Amino acid sequence: MASPLMPAAFLGHGSPMNALERNRYTEAWRTFGASVPRPRAILVVSAHWYVNVTAVTAMPRPRTIHDFFGFPQALFDVQYPAPGLPELADEVAEVAKPDFVGADPDVWGLDHGTWSVLVHAFPDADIPVVQLSINASKPAQFHIELGARLAALRERGILVLGSGNVVHNLRAIDWKQPDAAFDWNDRFDAAAKQMLAERPGDAVALMRHADFAAAAPTDEHFLPLLYLAGIAAASGKGADVLVEGPAYGSLSMTSYTVGAKCPPDSAITAGAAPLSADVPPDQTNL
Repeated sequence: MASPLMPAAFLGHGSPMNALERNRYTEAWRTFGASVPRPRAILVVSAHWYVNVTAVTAMPRPRTIHDFFGFPQALFDVQYPAPGLPELADEVAEVAKPDFVGADPDVWGLDHGTWSVLVHAFPDADIPVVQLSINASKPAQFHIELGARLAALRERGILVLGSGNVVHNLRAIDWKQPDAAFDWNDRFDAAAKQMLAERPGDAVALMRHADFAAAAPTDEHFLPLLYLAGIAAASGKGADVLVEGPAYGSLSMTSYTVGAKCPPDSAITAGAAPLSADVPPDQTNL
């Protein structure tokens, strides 16, 4: 029996504290997870595995990585014991050709860009999870093209998930504005929505936007969005907004899906609990 065509998504993960919170963003992630066919596996492109190589985890039991500091002990106690799927490394390497993807059998695992959203979207942790690194040495176009090639995995029951933030400027955070956005945040987030809906294959052009330097002073949280843009372009359709909203002036929590059949009210824009303000001001690796 053929696998159903899996959707794909980009989730704005924000603070690791979202792993413990119930707010309108985490509720949207839950809605998404509950709405999709059961994946054979989940392939995550997380902002927090940003290295100078393209690699995919290939261990049977990936560890839960607590790659942050200054948070409550309860967050360090979170475990996401999903199995891996070592054979998926070969499939990823196959569809990625002519680009090389190496297998990582024992070094990485599941970082908080992955487990902080999956504890909500797939709380039973019973679906295999594999991570794909972001190759920091490659140009932006590489990531969107690799995303387009990864779209083939959707036909094999693989849910491809990017995890980062469209707007992510921790240096500019205003702790007094938990639900507000600076003007440049609003402008860039709006430009991204239009691009993802109308011309996802051209999403690299967002990096030339006048507000990109403020929105993404470093690009590791933005690049996972390009993987979803590539998948959307390969599907011939735009991406849909799952949930949207700013945080602390300089973050965007906007999330997108491709091919998902979430209930219409999953695109929540107002009227629910805000993000937790429990984010240490000295934290620079959210």
